[in-house]
Amino acid sequence: MQAEKKRIHVAVGVIQRGEQIFISKRPDQLHQGGRWEFPGGKVEQGETVLAALGRELMEEVGLRVLKAQPLMQLEYAYPEKTVLLDVWLVEECQGAGEGLEGQQVAWVHYTDLANYQFPDANQPIMEKVATLYDGSPT
Repeated sequence: MQAEKKRIHVAVGVIQRGEQIFISKRPDQLHQGGRWEFPGGKVEQGETVLAALGRELMEEVGLRVLKAQPLMQLEYAYPEKTVLLDVWLVEECQGAGEGLEGQQVAWVHYTDLANYQFPDANQPIMEKVATLYDGSPT
């Protein structure tokens, strides 16, 4: 009998300022380490996704969420675990954005996102971000 894979609920922020998107690099020792990501973190039991997003962005990158809306939700199965990504578009935030946990961070023009290596689970998010700017229906 096969053990059920661990399932992790993650709040993810696509943080935009004009045509710039904020990304951070995962520490090498973490799952998918060394790849860039849209910042966020685990949703704790009893916590709303928006509360988790606000907490994680403040703890990890020093950004306070002022205005956000749901963008998409997707589930991705890695060999060792499944992640449920609850992705929010952060339209307004306070702070410059910095790597408070020692990680690299960057504000990147949305057309340059393809030049960064993201975890496989982030590919649908990248496609969705592109539709925010190209006038295609979302």
